Amino acid sequence: MIQKGIYRHFKGGIYEVIGVAIHTETQDALVIYRDYENPNSITWARPVSMWNDTVNGKPRFERIEGSET
Repeated sequence: MIQKGIYRHFKGGIYEVIGVAIHTETQDALVIYRDYENPNSITWARPVSMWNDTVNGKPRFERIEGSET
């Protein structure tokens, strides 16, 4: 399961995971997150399977240790 906290995207952006939601039609798990440096920005949803993907051998998102929210 995806933990709440602060994550670094492989391109360098920093994001805060707010939680995990379930899509009403497909029952797919979605990670709900937002730009950590601009918390008033848009809130995003991404399938957990994509969140956990690797890109060029690196995790798409990597949790920053000690970032419990």
